[in-house]
Amino acid sequence: MSAVSDRLPTFPWDKLEPYKKTAAAHPDGIVDLSVGTPVDPVPELVQKALIDAADSPGYPTVWGTPALRDAIAGWVERRLGAREVTHKHVLPVVGSKELVAWLPTQLGLGPGDGVAYPRLAYPTYEVGARLARAEYEAYDDPTELDPEGLKLLWLNSPSNPTGEVLPKQELTRIVAWAREHGVLVFSDECYLELGWEADPVSVLHPDVNGGSYEGIVAVHSLSKRSNLAGYRAAFLAGDPAVLGPLLEIRKHGGMMTPAPTQAAVVAALSDDDHVREQRERYAARRTALRAALERHGFRIEHSEASLYLWATRGESCWDTVAHLAGLGILVAPGDFYGPAGDRFVRVALTATDERVRAAVERL
Repeated sequence: MSAVSDRLPTFPWDKLEPYKKTAAAHPDGIVDLSVGTPVDPVPELVQKALIDAADSPGYPTVWGTPALRDAIAGWVERRLGAREVTHKHVLPVVGSKELVAWLPTQLGLGPGDGVAYPRLAYPTYEVGARLARAEYEAYDDPTELDPEGLKLLWLNSPSNPTGEVLPKQELTRIVAWAREHGVLVFSDECYLELGWEADPVSVLHPDVNGGSYEGIVAVHSLSKRSNLAGYRAAFLAGDPAVLGPLLEIRKHGGMMTPAPTQAAVVAALSDDDHVREQRERYAARRTALRAALERHGFRIEHSEASLYLWATRGESCWDTVAHLAGLGILVAPGDFYGPAGDRFVRVALTATDERVRAAVERL
């Protein structure tokens, strides 16, 4: 077991514990803006669907119920503009982090196979490559990568941590390049419904992929849009030639979304009202926090989408973390997401209205 764990970096969040203790010592308590975990209630219609499906003594299927596949396919067409999406084009997964961490292994990648991801990125892209013993590389422009041996290209728009959105023409260019070189594209689009100053586009849109899903898969999650992080509910959509083998592998691995969660996902994907309500909550928190940070001397870069503000005071990210911890505010250091983030912090919008007001007053 140590041979596997030795392949992995130190779990980054453990480094934040001393600063969390400092922030928690504030007389009015901590305002935790570090981990982007939802704090608002699960929508009532989703809770009801979960409860109604609670009597589920049998094993669920990895592919999900027909109702779940219908809901995913319908949402992908309605929300992303995708066309002719069938059950073969979709696959539920047990939360998106599980998928990201184990995808290279499930694709059969190993030594000599390349995995690439953005220069500033969710750390689990690299972790997945390490677990498979594959090669890994961070990029600024993926089309400048050497395609020799490159098997998996991660896109992330809107970006975690920066909130940057890749324009439609940029996505189109990257997809065309990847297809030309036989590189599989997985596009992490978990924040797509949280665009503020830009309208994020999926790789599943025909303007991007030319009406073909060949060589492309999109990753979506209900954690942010529907406050379902605790349900572990996500799904893939795209190339059946990729999803079919993944389904078979995941059957053998028993990677099943629990039956009550499947029912809850059907309800969540069939309703857009709760998503609009949640967006309004985040928009108000974003406006308040952004203004307070800028008054405090921060500069905000990108952040046109997602649940984060990418902020800098032009100093080491850890100096900024310490400064804010002294105010009782905990944020994530930018170097968690790559060396290029060493002068930034990621400020999450995922705190209650009361805690956001407290942060604004302290700033």
